[in-house]
Formats: sequence, structure tokens, C-alpha cells
Amino acid sequence: MTSDAGESKPYGSRNTNSGIERVPPHNFDAERAIIGAMLIDENAAAGVRQYLKVDDFYSGRHKEIFKALSNLFNNGTRPDLLTLSGELEKQGTLKEAGGYDYIAGLTHNVYSSVNSDFYAGIVLECSLRRGLIKISGQAATNAYDETVDPKVLLEHTQHELFKISDPTRIFRYKKTEHVVTNTVDYLEYAIKYKPEYTGIPSGFYDLDYWTSGFQNGELIIIGARPGMGKTAIGLNMAANIAIRQRKSAAFFSLEMTDVSLMIRLLSSEANIDSYKLKKGMITGNEREKMMNAAEEIHEAPLFIVDMPHMTIGDIRTMARMLKIQENIEILFIDYIGLISEDKRDQKRYEFVSQVSRALKGLARELNIPVVALSQLRREAEKEKPGLADIRESGSIEQDADMVMFINRDRNLDKTNEEQEKEPTQKVQLILAKNRNGPVGTIGLLFFRQFTKFVPMVKELTK
Repeated sequence: MTSDAGESKPYGSRNTNSGIERVPPHNFDAERAIIGAMLIDENAAAGVRQYLKVDDFYSGRHKEIFKALSNLFNNGTRPDLLTLSGELEKQGTLKEAGGYDYIAGLTHNVYSSVNSDFYAGIVLECSLRRGLIKISGQAATNAYDETVDPKVLLEHTQHELFKISDPTRIFRYKKTEHVVTNTVDYLEYAIKYKPEYTGIPSGFYDLDYWTSGFQNGELIIIGARPGMGKTAIGLNMAANIAIRQRKSAAFFSLEMTDVSLMIRLLSSEANIDSYKLKKGMITGNEREKMMNAAEEIHEAPLFIVDMPHMTIGDIRTMARMLKIQENIEILFIDYIGLISEDKRDQKRYEFVSQVSRALKGLARELNIPVVALSQLRREAEKEKPGLADIRESGSIEQDADMVMFINRDRNLDKTNEEQEKEPTQKVQLILAKNRNGPVGTIGLLFFRQFTKFVPMVKELTK
């Protein structure tokens, strides 16, 4: 338990028998003022609880009091000195919280809650400083340990830093006057300039017409059975966005290496048979096309993350870093089923539900579209796939703003084996869910040797 002795002033240094001891950053008075404001104003309490967590308080007694106040609010009880004391007694922490005398004096000198946000900011700043000190200290200690992989240490340190700076902990409400003003400004712009798309175009014309592009804050799911081309279409979209639109895009691959992805991308962009390219069996003309495509890709703001066994925490950390450092505008994840579980004893459907919510939250947090690829149930091979075929969890269907499926054209009077051998194949892109627009089926052509999808009306030219 943290001692509260000498905490009446902001942090600094103090003399000890052994010399100068640096006191961790804290502000006892700001913490006490926040607790007092929460007791006299329920609205202030609601606002403070959006900013702060228990561990943001340095004082041990304030931690216990804030925890008790949160319990009261969660149970629908209006906190006052009597109910607060009762809750602390119930939890057996009244003594640790300073006892009755300290509780009774919490509202002294707190005449208004008007500055509660200001005090909460002070407490949060001190908490962040303590977090930085702790993380940097641990990193420095571990860096001296030669048995620790420095790359693993760096990744862990980045993860911990992003955790303490997590912006999802801070909520805001807006009066409708601000929302309607921003909305009207947006609509006036649309009326005046009539932009073709309000989001990021995928490069597939019919799809972009129906969706107006992939929208910021939305979760988009592309589902298919193995071998149907979900990686290919995701990579095609990422290339269309990064190479032709010059918008920053990230592609997280949990299955294929970065070199394998680049071979596919070069094959698709240069229109060279991927098998011949991989084996080095290309002509001089094809080599020139490959080098031209490589130059275009080299200049594109496309970022590939090749990391198997990524957890959802790893994905969040890497996505946040790319957003801050590279200002990525869209994120592709290949694919949901390969995201590793943090807890081994967790049921699979519960884990997939957690991943689905986390990806939707990540899209909202970073304000970018998140496009996640997903496998479909085996039954989807027998008939036209639908929302019920999304593998392992119905929550994906619920959380997603848009769901589409890649489906082989069932009208062809040929076996699957015969279709697999065809260099060009008709494919349906089924837009099964579109929260803000129509649904339907879009015709595509898949050029297998190039691992490339193109709109049905567009000829393959280079």
C-alpha cells in the first residue's frame, strides 16, 4: 500500500537517510479534489470516471475510495459520505482509505465541481509519467540481460507504451448543434463538388459505386473458402489504393511471408505468370515489365507486416504505430482465423467474438477502414454463401459494416477441377451486407496465373 505521508504537495524530491530519493510523479491535492467533486456532483463523477482508472491514483487511500465510488455508481447508488463509508466497510478497506475522519473531510474546501476535468487532467498526466518511468526502467533493466532478445524486448516495450497512451479510455459527448454543423458542412461540400466517392475506392468499379468506397471507422469482412482468392483480392485492393491512389495502406499477413506476397504483387502488377516468375523462367520482355512494376511498388505507400501468430494485442499495437508514424488510411488483415489466442482455455467462438469487437473498435479508434479476410464454413462450397457461413462466430456478421463473399460462378457447366485449370475464371463478389447502401452480386474475372481480379467489364491490359 502506498504511504500518504508528505503527499500534500506535488511530486519532487525528498531527503532520506541515504540521500536524495526521487518521489514518483503525483499530486495529492488534485486527487483529493477529484474525490470531493465526485461526492458533491454526480455529473462530475460520470465525467471523471471516463478519464481515470483506479491505478491512475497514486495515493493508496484514494485508490480505495475511487474503487468504492465506482462500485456505488455501478450498482445505481448515489454516493455520499454515509454510503461511501458503508461501501468501504463492506469491502473491508475503510482503514486503508483513511477511516471515518478522512472520509468526512473529503468535501471540505470543495465548493464546486467545475474544475474536476482540470484536476483529472493533472492526475492523468502524473499517471502517464509514472507509467513511462516504470516502462523505461523495466526496459533498461531487461536491456542489460543478454538472455533477452532485444527485438522481443522492443516489441514488448512498444506494446506497453501504447497501452498507457490508449485513447479509447477517454470518451467525449457532443451536443447535437456541433454534430449537425459538421454534418451540414460535409453535405454542402458534397453538393458543391459532388465527389465520386466518400470513402477509399477499392478499385472495383461496381463495388465502389454501391459502397461509395470503404468508409473510415468501418469493419469490412471479405469471406471465402480456401483457394478462392481472398488473399489475392485483398492484395489487389491494397495495390489499387496504394499504387494508383497513393493512399497509405497496410497489409497484415498472418499466413504468407512478405516475399511470397511481393511475388504475387509483382505478378499481378506486371501481368506475368506467378509460377514462371517464382521459378525465374521469364523472358527479357517480362523482366522489363517486372522491373517497371517493381519501381511502381517501390514508390507506393504500402506497408506489409509479415508476422505469424499475431494476437489481437499485437495487431492493435502495430496498427497504432503505423497510424502514428506512417498515417495509414486503411488496414487489411489476412486473416481472422489465424489470429492467435491470448488465453488457451478460452472457447473459440468467444475468442472470435472478442476479435471481431476489437477490430471494429480499432477501426473506430484509428478512424480508418479495417478490411479483414475470413474463411467460410465448408457448407458454403455446396451453395451460394450467405452471412450464416461466416466461420466460427455470428458476431462477425453483427459487428461488420460490410460483408462480401467470393464465389465461383455456378452457372458454368464444368467441374471444379476443370475450372481450377482455366487461366481465366468468372467469379461473383457477393455484397451480402452493406449497412449504408444496397446489396447484390458483382461480376469479376479472376486471372489465375496472375493472381489478379478485375471487373468483368474491364479488359486485362498493361
